[in-house]
Amino acid sequence: MAMAARLLSRSKQLYAGRSVFQYEHAVPVRYFAKEAAPPSQTPLKGDEMLKGIFYEVKNKFETALGILRTEKITIDPDDPAAVSQYSKVMKTVREKADLFSESQRIKYTIQQRTQDIPDARTYLLTLQEIRVKSGLTDDIGAETMMMEALDKVEKDIKKPLLRSDKKNMAILLAEFDKINKKLGIRKEDLPKYEEELELKIAKVQLQELKKDAMEAMDTQLKREEFKDEEMVDVKQLDIRNFI
Repeated sequence: MAMAARLLSRSKQLYAGRSVFQYEHAVPVRYFAKEAAPPSQTPLKGDEMLKGIFYEVKNKFETALGILRTEKITIDPDDPAAVSQYSKVMKTVREKADLFSESQRIKYTIQQRTQDIPDARTYLLTLQEIRVKSGLTDDIGAETMMMEALDKVEKDIKKPLLRSDKKNMAILLAEFDKINKKLGIRKEDLPKYEEELELKIAKVQLQELKKDAMEAMDTQLKREEFKDEEMVDVKQLDIRNFI
């Protein structure tokens, strides 16, 4: 059970590379122009809300456990086939349990954090904050170029650029399109970036699982009753036996 809980909890971004940052910066353009927030729903009473959250989490967890009890996961981060299989299993878990993928989480966070921001500069600075907290790195210099584009537009209009300023926002977005083209970022390639992101996350998560499993076995072997035992190859472990 502990192993299953560890699998389900590793949703934090652990890897940052070019394809990851490409995905993050290709998405925000769609949400840069300020849009009306969705109508608020009737608030639930405290007890009802807590009860609903509890049952939702419980159902998601049980659904995920059901999948992990049937799918074989090989803890071998150096084997592309094992990484791919692990990524597919976790994708099935997310789909069946209605959980966010890492790229979906980033997209959702951007929408929630930026929907009430009135100006373009604060928007970009918020994106930077989200990137840092998500563990992403700007290896391709996209943030610097986006800020330079904003500086150029604001210098021309001689005032801060508001997201509600459709005319000048269009000019800024056109500059962003040039940046994306220069960096080789295309909106139609977003599914590819997302797939690359999930595979990289899967590899790092398997590395973490391997490290945890080896540390647990090493601790066990130090106990007197197991001193004559040999450490098992983690690739031979079947997670299903621990659920």
